[in-house]
Amino acid sequence: MHSSESRILSPEVAKSPTNLRDAVEKTVEATLGSAERSRSAAQGALDDLVDSVDDLRKGAEERLSRGRRSVTDVIEGRRPATSDDIKELKAELRAIGRRLDKLEERLPVKRTKASSTRAKARAKSSSTRTKSSSKRAS
Repeated sequence: MHSSESRILSPEVAKSPTNLRDAVEKTVEATLGSAERSRSAAQGALDDLVDSVDDLRKGAEERLSRGRRSVTDVIEGRRPATSDDIKELKAELRAIGRRLDKLEERLPVKRTKASSTRAKARAKSSSTRTKSSSKRAS
């Protein structure tokens, strides 16, 4: 019996290592394929993360730059005038004054009702004084 049993088991035992090897190979292949897909997915997620971080960094840099400009503008607007600033303003005011004087010289003399009444009164009193002095002289 012993010899008949070994003959019956012999082909199965001979197939077992082949089956086992095939099963191991399939498992390794499946694992490698799964690992490759996982690696690819992880790489894609990492690329997305890097892009997001880069976008956040750029946005933060832009906001910081705008903030710096705003602070600089506020500080420049509130700083006290220096002596050079005052000298420049005085020079500008003098130049404006000279221009205004020139413009006023070109304007025709405007007569208002009050000034024309005063001018008439002065002319009348002047002519009266002139007549009085003429009479005294004669």
